[in-house]
Amino acid sequence: MKTKSGLEGIELRRLTSSDSIPDLTRFLHRAYANLAAMGLRYMATHQSEEVTQRRVDEGECYVAISEGILVGTIMFKSVEQTSGSAWLDRPDVASIGQFAVAPELRSNGLGARMMDLVESRGVEAGATELALDTAEPADHLVAWYRRREYRFIEYAQWKHTNYRSVIMSKAI
Repeated sequence: MKTKSGLEGIELRRLTSSDSIPDLTRFLHRAYANLAAMGLRYMATHQSEEVTQRRVDEGECYVAISEGILVGTIMFKSVEQTSGSAWLDRPDVASIGQFAVAPELRSNGLGARMMDLVESRGVEAGATELALDTAEPADHLVAWYRRREYRFIEYAQWKHTNYRSVIMSKAI
C-alpha cells in the first residue's frame, strides 16, 4: 500500500461487477470508524452489504485501488438521481455521497483527487452545482469542504442519522 508520500500507483475507476460489495462495506465501516467514535451515526458506519449494493446502484460508484487494495470510494449522482430537499430537488444539482479515504492515506491528496473526479463528472453530466451533506458536528469535514469552495445551503434531518446534516454545494 502506498504511503502518505504520494499518489502514484493509485488507480481511480468505476466500481465493476467483479468488485466485492462485502469488501466495500467493510472498507466503509473502517473508514467511517472515527466518525462513529464521535457518536455520529452515518449510514456508512453500520450499513449492511445489501444497503451498500442499493446505494451503489443509485449512482456511479468510484473506487481508489492501490496494489489491489481498496483505499477510497465516492458516489456520484446525476441531477436525475439527486433528491431529498429543496436544494437537492433542483434540476441543475448533482450530488456526491459515501465518500471515504483509508485512514492511513488521509491528508495525502487522495480525497482531493477523488473530489476533482466527481466535480468533473458533474460538469460532464450537465450539472451547474454539485451538492453533498455531512454531519453538522463534523467540523473538520465541513471545514475541508469549505476549503474546496463548497458553501452552506441548508440543514436536513435524515431519518437514518442521529445528527443534523449540513447540505453544502459548489458551482461547477
